[in-house]
Amino acid sequence: MSAASGAPPRPFAWVMRGRCWRLGHDVPHMGGVVPMRIVSEMWHDPQAIVPHLFEETDPGFHERCRPGDIIVAGRNFGMGPKMQGYLAMHALGLGLVCESMSFLAWREAIGIGLPVLTDCTDATAACATGDELEVDFRAGRLRNLTRGTEQHFKGIPPALHEVVEAGGTTAWLKAWWARQGSSAAAAASAAITRQEI
Repeated sequence: MSAASGAPPRPFAWVMRGRCWRLGHDVPHMGGVVPMRIVSEMWHDPQAIVPHLFEETDPGFHERCRPGDIIVAGRNFGMGPKMQGYLAMHALGLGLVCESMSFLAWREAIGIGLPVLTDCTDATAACATGDELEVDFRAGRLRNLTRGTEQHFKGIPPALHEVVEAGGTTAWLKAWWARQGSSAAAAASAAITRQEI
């Protein structure tokens, strides 16, 4: 069961293993990843967006994919700085490997907490839909277990590891503020204790 179905969230793992869902080049965010109305109406509830993921290009995708599955896309994936499709992918427990995507699209995906590798030259040539893949998003390793091949790319930069592990920017900021509050309370308590001595 996925987070989108109301199940408890899965623990984060840098290595994902699942089926490949291969897409072509130039898949736009609006009209390719999710319908335009989802973006223009500014939907933000992953539960509501999930049924519409790839609705116009692969109807029923959300019912066939499983947590751990990997979307492998060609050049110019998700054109446009929109987040709705990445919210749905994250809620379903998917990973994303693409030959290229704009910096704004990559930033949105990372900000959601979606494990994503980009600049993966010839990734679509290395797999087909249905192949069993294993991807290490930290190390940048893509293994096609069906074909017995392995490719290496740049992993997610270390400066962003905590953000992705936390489940995105919002979750990371909440945890950071909680740590700051705890640190401030501990420092104040220590200062008071020193004054009493």
